[in-house]
Amino acid sequence: MTDTTTPALVELRNATLSSLPATVQVPSYDRTGLTAGIVHFGVGGFHRAHQALMIDDLLEQGLARDYAICGVGVMPSDARMRDALLEQDGLYTLVVKHPDGTLDARVIGSIIDYLFAPDDVEAVIERLASPEVKIVSLTVTEGGYNIHPVSGRFDLSNPQVAADLQADAAPTTVFGLVVEALRRRRERSTPPFTVMSCDNLQDNGRVARRSFVAFATAKDADLGAWIDASVSFPNSMVDRITPVTTDDDRAQIAKAFGLADHWPVVCEPFLQWVLEDAFTDGRPPYEKSAAQLVSDVEPYELMKLRLLNASHQGLAYFAHLMGYHLVHDAAADPLIAGFLRAYMDREGSLTLKPVPGIDLEDYKTQLIERFSNPGVRDTVARLAAESSDRIPKWLLPVIREQSARGGELALSAAIVASWARYAEGIDEHGEPIDVVDRVKDTVMQNATGYASDPHSFLRDRDLFGDLIDDDAFVAAYDHALGLLHTVGARGTLEHLLKSLD
Repeated sequence: MTDTTTPALVELRNATLSSLPATVQVPSYDRTGLTAGIVHFGVGGFHRAHQALMIDDLLEQGLARDYAICGVGVMPSDARMRDALLEQDGLYTLVVKHPDGTLDARVIGSIIDYLFAPDDVEAVIERLASPEVKIVSLTVTEGGYNIHPVSGRFDLSNPQVAADLQADAAPTTVFGLVVEALRRRRERSTPPFTVMSCDNLQDNGRVARRSFVAFATAKDADLGAWIDASVSFPNSMVDRITPVTTDDDRAQIAKAFGLADHWPVVCEPFLQWVLEDAFTDGRPPYEKSAAQLVSDVEPYELMKLRLLNASHQGLAYFAHLMGYHLVHDAAADPLIAGFLRAYMDREGSLTLKPVPGIDLEDYKTQLIERFSNPGVRDTVARLAAESSDRIPKWLLPVIREQSARGGELALSAAIVASWARYAEGIDEHGEPIDVVDRVKDTVMQNATGYASDPHSFLRDRDLFGDLIDDDAFVAAYDHALGLLHTVGARGTLEHLLKSLD
C-alpha cells in the first residue's frame, strides 16, 4: 500500500534547526552568548530583509557578536510580531524569490529578543539605557517621525506626543522611550547610543534628529541640547522590495521546505544599503556585509526616492484604475512600463546628483525588471497605501525642481492626477476603491470635489504647499486629470506617451 500521509511540518525553533532540510540555510554560529547591542523599533518585513540579514551575515563570519538585535514594538498591532518571534526563539525564514520561480530559504538568527512596550515600559527603557546597547535603529514608516509635511516641524500637538510630554508620564511613543533612555544614560555617565533611521525618507538621519531633539527640547531644553550635540543620527538608504507576507507565502514555504513559520519574510534578490559612517559609540563591521559605507548618502537616496519610490507611485494608481492587482502584471504592460521609463528619463533623473559607482541607465532598466518579477507578487494596493506620506516626499520634490528650471512636468503631474482620480474611491468599473491613508477622509473629500472645483484636490496646502500657485504644474495636472475622466487610465497613458514622440 502506498503511504499518502503528508509529512509533518517542522516548527521553527532553536531545537528544530537540525531537522530542517538541507535546502534551508540555517545559522552556523552559536546563538548562545550573543549580546543585543542593537535595539530596533518597528520589526517588520523590511527590517528583517535588510538590517537583520546583514547582522546575520556578520555573525556567520564570527563577527558582531555584541551587535545582535532586540526588537521593540510600541503599536498594538506589534503584539502579533512579539508572539510570532518569541514562539520561534526570534528565528524567522527569509525567502528570496527569483524571477524564474526558484526560491532560496534562509533562517535568520540575529534577533535574539523582542520587547512589547505596552507589556512593560520600564523594561524597554532600561534595555535602551543599558551600556551594551550601542545603536537604536528605526523602521517606523515615513509618517512615523511626526513631521508636518509642509512646515517640516515636529508636531507637538499630536495627542500621543503631548501625553508623553506630561511630567512623570510613562512613555508610549518611540520619542518618549528613546529620549527617556538617553536622559538616564546621561545621568549615569553612559555614552549615548546612535539613532539609525532606515526609513524611506530623504535625509532620514536629519529627520530623525529633528524629531527626537524637538521632543527632548519640549521635555527638557538642556536634555534636547545634549542630545543634539552628543548623539549621532546617520543617514541611510535601504532598497529591497519586500511585500507583505501572505498566507499563500506561508503555504508555499511549507510546501517547498517542510517548514512552519508563523511570520516568514519574502523579498526580491536585489539588495542595497548605503549608510553614512557616523556612529556615536561604535558599530558592527558593516563594510564586511553587503552594506556600503559612505560619507554622503544623499546622491544614493535621491536616486532611490525619485526613481524607484516615485515610480512605484507612478505605477500604483494607474494600475489600480486599469484593473491590475499585482505589481508584476502591471509592470509587464508596455504602456505602464513605457510611462515609468519616460518619467525616469525625462523628469526624475534630471533632478539627481551624480551617484558614484552607479550606472543610472542600467539602474533604471533594472528597476523595470525588478517591478516585473512574478515571484515577488507585490500588490498594487500596498504601493497605493499611505499616499499622503509618500507623494509629498518622493514625487513633489521632482515637480518643484523641474518647475524651477522650466523643465518637463507632464508625467509627474499625471502621477498626482492619477492619485486624485484613485482617491475618488470608485474605479473605472464602478467598483469601490479601499483607500488606505492616514488622512483618508480629507483626501477623498478633496478628490470627489472635482465636479464643482477642478483644483479641489490641490488646494490642500498641508500636502501640496504652494503648488496650487504654480501655473505650469496646474496646467499639466488639469490636462492629465481631464484625460483620466474622459478616456480612462489606459487612454491617458496612450495619449501621454504619444505626445512625447
